[in-house]
Amino acid sequence: MRMKVFGFAGFSGSGKTTLIEQLIPRFVLRGIRVSLIKHAHHSFDIDRPGKDSYRHREAGASEVLITSAQRWVLMHELRDGPEPGLEDQLQRLSPCDLVLVEGFKRASIPKIEVHRPALGNSLLHPQDTNIVAVACDGLVDTRLPVLDLNDPDAITAYICDFLDNSSETRFAVV
Repeated sequence: MRMKVFGFAGFSGSGKTTLIEQLIPRFVLRGIRVSLIKHAHHSFDIDRPGKDSYRHREAGASEVLITSAQRWVLMHELRDGPEPGLEDQLQRLSPCDLVLVEGFKRASIPKIEVHRPALGNSLLHPQDTNIVAVACDGLVDTRLPVLDLNDPDAITAYICDFLDNSSETRFAVV
Protein backbone atom coordinates (compact mmCIF):
# COMPACT_ATOMS: atom_id res chain seq x y z
CA MET A 1 0.00 0.00 0.00
CA ARG A 2 1.29 3.43 -0.90
CA MET A 3 0.94 5.98 1.90
CA LYS A 4 0.87 9.60 0.84
CA VAL A 5 2.61 12.05 3.15
CA PHE A 6 1.71 15.70 3.67
CA GLY A 7 3.08 18.11 6.25
CA PHE A 8 2.34 21.34 8.07
CA ALA A 9 4.94 23.94 8.99
CA GLY A 10 4.66 27.11 10.98
CA PHE A 11 5.80 28.88 14.08
CA SER A 12 4.51 27.86 17.50
CA GLY A 13 1.06 29.28 18.11
CA SER A 14 0.19 29.58 14.41
CA GLY A 15 -2.57 26.98 14.63
CA LYS A 16 -1.04 23.87 13.06
CA THR A 17 -2.52 21.46 15.60
CA THR A 18 -5.97 23.09 15.48
CA LEU A 19 -5.99 22.98 11.69
CA ILE A 20 -4.96 19.32 11.59
CA GLU A 21 -7.64 18.53 14.17
CA GLN A 22 -10.21 20.10 11.82
CA LEU A 23 -8.85 18.34 8.71
CA ILE A 24 -8.70 14.77 10.01
CA PRO A 25 -12.50 14.20 10.24
CA ARG A 26 -12.91 15.73 6.78
CA PHE A 27 -10.42 13.27 5.30
CA VAL A 28 -12.14 10.41 7.16
CA LEU A 29 -15.52 11.48 5.70
CA ARG A 30 -13.91 11.15 2.25
CA GLY A 31 -13.00 7.55 3.08
CA ILE A 32 -9.31 8.34 3.63
CA ARG A 33 -7.58 6.41 6.40
CA VAL A 34 -5.37 8.96 8.18
CA SER A 35 -2.41 8.64 10.55
CA LEU A 36 -0.35 11.40 12.11
CA ILE A 37 3.27 11.92 13.09
CA LYS A 38 3.97 14.88 15.36
CA HIS A 39 7.51 15.91 16.15
CA ALA A 40 8.06 17.34 19.60
CA HIS A 41 10.98 19.74 20.12
CA HIS A 42 10.95 19.10 23.83
CA SER A 43 11.00 16.14 26.13
CA PHE A 44 7.63 14.47 26.57
CA ASP A 45 6.22 11.46 28.32
CA ILE A 46 2.87 9.74 27.92
CA ASP A 47 3.51 7.64 31.00
CA ARG A 48 3.20 8.56 34.67
CA PRO A 49 5.45 7.81 37.65
CA GLY A 50 4.12 4.95 39.71
CA LYS A 51 2.44 3.12 36.81
CA ASP A 52 3.77 -0.36 36.01
CA SER A 53 4.86 0.64 32.51
CA TYR A 54 6.77 3.65 33.88
CA ARG A 55 8.48 1.45 36.43
CA HIS A 56 9.50 -1.04 33.72
CA ARG A 57 11.00 1.70 31.55
CA GLU A 58 12.80 3.19 34.53
CA ALA A 59 14.17 -0.28 35.29
CA GLY A 60 15.82 -0.28 31.85
CA ALA A 61 13.37 -1.84 29.37
CA SER A 62 14.06 -0.64 25.84
CA GLU A 63 10.44 -0.98 24.79
CA VAL A 64 7.18 -1.29 26.69
CA LEU A 65 3.96 -2.15 24.86
CA ILE A 66 0.70 -1.49 26.67
CA THR A 67 -2.45 -2.97 25.21
CA SER A 68 -6.16 -2.99 25.99
CA ALA A 69 -9.42 -3.62 24.17
CA GLN A 70 -9.52 0.04 23.05
CA ARG A 71 -5.91 0.83 22.03
CA TRP A 72 -2.28 -0.07 22.29
CA VAL A 73 0.84 2.01 22.56
CA LEU A 74 4.49 1.14 22.14
CA MET A 75 7.00 3.26 24.01
CA HIS A 76 10.57 3.03 22.81
CA GLU A 77 13.41 4.49 24.87
CA LEU A 78 16.28 5.90 22.81
CA ARG A 79 18.71 5.59 25.74
CA ASP A 80 21.04 8.25 24.30
CA GLY A 81 20.69 6.80 20.79
CA PRO A 82 20.05 9.08 17.81
CA GLU A 83 16.58 10.43 17.19
CA PRO A 84 15.00 8.58 14.25
CA GLY A 85 14.20 10.66 11.18
CA LEU A 86 10.84 10.98 9.49
CA GLU A 87 11.54 8.14 7.04
CA ASP A 88 12.29 5.79 9.94
CA GLN A 89 9.10 6.80 11.72
CA LEU A 90 6.98 6.39 8.59
CA GLN A 91 8.16 2.78 8.33
CA ARG A 92 6.77 2.11 11.83
CA LEU A 93 3.20 3.11 10.95
CA SER A 94 0.53 0.64 9.96
CA PRO A 95 -0.61 1.04 6.35
CA CYS A 96 -2.96 3.96 5.72
CA ASP A 97 -3.89 6.28 2.87
CA LEU A 98 -2.47 9.54 4.22
CA VAL A 99 0.10 10.43 6.86
CA LEU A 100 -0.13 13.98 8.14
CA VAL A 101 3.10 15.33 9.58
CA GLU A 102 3.34 18.17 12.08
CA GLY A 103 6.89 19.31 12.60
CA PHE A 104 9.91 17.86 10.78
CA LYS A 105 10.32 21.28 9.15
CA ARG A 106 13.30 20.19 7.07
CA ALA A 107 11.66 17.06 5.65
CA SER A 108 11.35 16.86 1.88
CA ILE A 109 7.58 16.43 1.84
CA PRO A 110 4.89 18.77 0.54
CA LYS A 111 3.71 21.12 3.26
CA ILE A 112 1.25 23.86 3.94
CA GLU A 113 2.68 26.77 5.86
CA VAL A 114 0.29 27.86 8.61
CA HIS A 115 0.80 31.58 9.10
CA ARG A 116 -0.87 34.25 11.20
CA PRO A 117 0.40 37.71 10.16
CA ALA A 118 -0.73 39.18 13.51
CA LEU A 119 1.95 37.13 15.29
CA GLY A 120 4.67 39.06 13.46
CA ASN A 121 6.69 36.02 12.34
CA SER A 122 8.40 35.87 8.98
CA LEU A 123 7.20 33.49 6.29
CA LEU A 124 8.95 30.13 6.07
CA HIS A 125 8.27 29.28 2.44
CA PRO A 126 10.92 31.49 0.88
CA GLN A 127 13.51 29.18 2.50
CA ASP A 128 11.55 25.92 2.08
CA THR A 129 10.78 24.83 -1.47
CA ASN A 130 8.63 21.97 -0.14
CA ILE A 131 5.95 24.41 1.02
CA VAL A 132 3.27 24.30 -1.67
CA ALA A 133 0.68 26.69 -0.18
CA VAL A 134 0.11 29.10 2.70
CA ALA A 135 -2.91 28.88 4.99
CA CYS A 136 -3.40 32.17 6.80
CA ASP A 137 -5.96 34.40 8.43
CA GLY A 138 -4.81 37.64 6.85
CA LEU A 139 -3.06 39.13 3.85
CA VAL A 140 0.23 37.62 2.73
CA ASP A 141 2.48 38.49 -0.20
CA THR A 142 3.38 35.26 -1.98
CA ARG A 143 3.23 33.54 -5.34
CA LEU A 144 2.03 30.34 -3.68
CA PRO A 145 -1.65 29.51 -3.38
CA VAL A 146 -3.13 31.23 -0.33
CA LEU A 147 -5.78 29.30 1.59
CA ASP A 148 -8.14 30.70 4.20
CA LEU A 149 -7.02 29.24 7.53
CA ASN A 150 -10.64 29.42 8.69
CA ASP A 151 -11.93 27.26 5.80
CA PRO A 152 -10.89 23.67 6.56
CA ASP A 153 -13.14 22.33 3.80
CA ALA A 154 -11.18 24.27 1.17
CA ILE A 155 -7.85 23.22 2.71
CA THR A 156 -8.95 19.56 2.70
CA ALA A 157 -9.93 19.85 -0.97
CA TYR A 158 -6.61 21.53 -1.82
CA ILE A 159 -4.58 18.78 -0.16
CA CYS A 160 -6.60 16.02 -1.84
CA ASP A 161 -6.26 17.68 -5.26
CA PHE A 162 -2.55 18.26 -4.73
CA LEU A 163 -1.87 14.65 -3.74
CA ASP A 164 -4.08 13.23 -6.50
CA ASN A 165 -2.28 15.31 -9.13
CA SER A 166 1.27 15.02 -7.80
CA SER A 167 3.64 12.83 -9.74
CA GLU A 168 6.37 13.21 -7.14
CA THR A 169 7.22 9.75 -5.81
CA ARG A 170 9.21 11.22 -2.92
CA PHE A 171 5.88 12.24 -1.37
CA ALA A 172 4.72 8.65 -0.94
CA VAL A 173 5.98 5.75 1.10
CA VAL A 174 5.59 2.16 -0.07
